[in-house]
Amino acid sequence: MSGGCGCGGGKGGSGGCGSSAREEPVLGESEISIEAAVEGKAEKAGVREFTPPGQAPVSDNEAPAQLIASSEQEWPIISVNQVPITAQALARELQYHPAASREEAVYLASRALVIRELLQQRIAELELTLEIGAGENEEEAATRLLLEREVQVPECDEATCWRYYDNNRARFHSAPLLAVRHILLECAPDDAGARSAARVQAEIVLQRLDEQPGSFAELALKYSACPSKAQGGSLGQISKGQTVPELERQLFGQGPGLVAKPLESRYGWHVVSVDQRVEGQALPYEAVATAIRNQLQQGVWQKAVVQYLQTLVGAADIRGIQLQGADSPLVQ
Repeated sequence: MSGGCGCGGGKGGSGGCGSSAREEPVLGESEISIEAAVEGKAEKAGVREFTPPGQAPVSDNEAPAQLIASSEQEWPIISVNQVPITAQALARELQYHPAASREEAVYLASRALVIRELLQQRIAELELTLEIGAGENEEEAATRLLLEREVQVPECDEATCWRYYDNNRARFHSAPLLAVRHILLECAPDDAGARSAARVQAEIVLQRLDEQPGSFAELALKYSACPSKAQGGSLGQISKGQTVPELERQLFGQGPGLVAKPLESRYGWHVVSVDQRVEGQALPYEAVATAIRNQLQQGVWQKAVVQYLQTLVGAADIRGIQLQGADSPLVQ
């Protein structure tokens, strides 16, 4: 097998084999993409309504997001202020919207193209002078400049950030640290026979450690497939994000001492000893203030952009699609 065992190591440790360490933000960060449903009108004469799968028909006052397509057309006939959304554009956009069914994917692609066309028409109307930033294309730069110009949001003040911190103190802790040794009995993830045999071997090793607690380094050198065996199986100190998720979930639920049963990961079975556990500490406000401010500001921005798009939709002549109401996610 190749690619290591994903055990982590690092942070003062000497082990690790195939770790995929990553920095975890204190708060979740969001990436902005304009592709959500907002309220709109659609002509229905002479056509049938398409409701995305999973949505039951409801009354006109509670109409869900709907696509209106001719029963004889493969693609819906959609226009935004008399500008058609072409079948070619829909076919290209479709690949970016995986869904449970083709009908749902077509709706998502159509929605994204309608919002994009609305923004492009507004950009042309305002005759914005483009300032293309690093990593942007012309359309991305124009959309950014449009939203910066037309969507104004207040800055989150210090009192608001402090209040959020005070009401959510349990969220603001550093991750625990574990000093760990392990012995990896390696096997392929798709080889059921090998995995069964590796588990039996891991249980035998664990039994020997129960009988001879001082033999961990010797057994690691003899049986482990991890390079950390040269250091007696030591991974040093590891924190969250430094090993594969399925092993991390099991590891960080353990207290100090030899773990009573082998732990399974995609790489095989691990016999583990937690030599030390240092619990996470409460983080002071100063350490998380920037992350809090960014998250709160992001929420305010998202709501403002939703309202802005609803204004554009309300003023436009959009045919062939009905866009969902105000509670639909705009920023994902």
